Amino acid sequence: MSLDVALTTDMATCHALRRVVFIEEQNVPEVEEVDGRDGDALHILARLDGQAVGCARILIAGETGKIGRVCVLRDLRGQGIGIALINAALAALRNVDGVTRAKLGAQTHAIGFYEALGFVAEGPEYLDAGIAHRDMARAL
Repeated sequence: MSLDVALTTDMATCHALRRVVFIEEQNVPEVEEVDGRDGDALHILARLDGQAVGCARILIAGETGKIGRVCVLRDLRGQGIGIALINAALAALRNVDGVTRAKLGAQTHAIGFYEALGFVAEGPEYLDAGIAHRDMARAL
């Protein structure tokens, strides 16, 4: 099996993945998932043996890169694709001048996953699209 994770401009594929995971599986309202910020972001796409299986986006504000919209197709979770997406996002952020920190809003069930990648939870739990989250951050 060959996993390729890289920056992409293939927004149609990223949107299709996000629709399956967030809108269809997790019942996130489409108006919240499609927030109009994709044009301002960097996007990462994961392909397994050529098939799109996950993606993430990065929004940059000052010295912070916010990693979000991280998704992997349900049947392929637990195989390292999410780790590869986050590592690719961190690598992309290291190549942006002036960015020194990465942050994200983690679904609470995934806090341990992000902690293993060096993120530390900050602040209280909150609801985003009806799903419990906590902010997490790490230095680059």
